[in-house]
Amino acid sequence: MTMPESIEAWQGSSFGGAKIALICDDGLLVYRRDDKPGIPHPNMWDLPGGGREDEESPVDCALRETYEEFGIVIPPERIEWQRRYVSREDSGVIGWFLAAKLAEDEIAQVRFGDEGQHWAVMEVIAFLGCSDAVAHLQYRLSDYIAWKKKGRRIGRMGDIRAT
Repeated sequence: MTMPESIEAWQGSSFGGAKIALICDDGLLVYRRDDKPGIPHPNMWDLPGGGREDEESPVDCALRETYEEFGIVIPPERIEWQRRYVSREDSGVIGWFLAAKLAEDEIAQVRFGDEGQHWAVMEVIAFLGCSDAVAHLQYRLSDYIAWKKKGRRIGRMGDIRAT
């Protein structure tokens, strides 16, 4: 299967986890992280996703976490963008960021799990400008938005190539 230009192929290499931006029109599925000492980004707005289990792929990781956190199943073929990033916070660990469309009826099916305080659908632009959102996810989401709006592809090392 040939991957679309917007998807960086996972080559089976090790990574720490994956996050996914689920977008319905101008809305983004988010949740408020728990406000507990000792956890990363306490009380911040976050996106679905989390740590890798066993030998799962970035897609499998993000979709499993979405199901665990929100109770919804996103078909893997709906993912339209994925890219690997090197963590600045976690001593160079690789993390993957994905983006997919979310249908309105899927929002109605959300069953929030036991991690986090509550969930919401926030305007994408509001998340990008929010002072209490996880900053590196804002940056990664802005990469996706730039690709989407300009018809450009972001390559492996962050270089932008016209398509």
